[in-house]
Amino acid sequence: MKEVVEVLAKALVDNPDEVVVTEKTEGKSIVIELHVAPSDMGKVIGKQGRIAKAIRTVVKAASSKDNTRVDVEIV
Repeated sequence: MKEVVEVLAKALVDNPDEVVVTEKTEGKSIVIELHVAPSDMGKVIGKQGRIAKAIRTVVKAASSKDNTRVDVEIV
């Protein structure tokens, strides 16, 4: 899942070198933290959070086959 978030984020931002994705496992739940440059934060979140919601939806669909819960946090 980490790779999916990283590819999506790098495609959206102006500074793809500053995209950092970390993954933490907590039981059956996985938390993916996305760090981007402050100037790119708006591009990743989108108007009214639409892009962030779309990223979360794609990750949720990709993780459904593993029966794990994946949360994406934009830090």
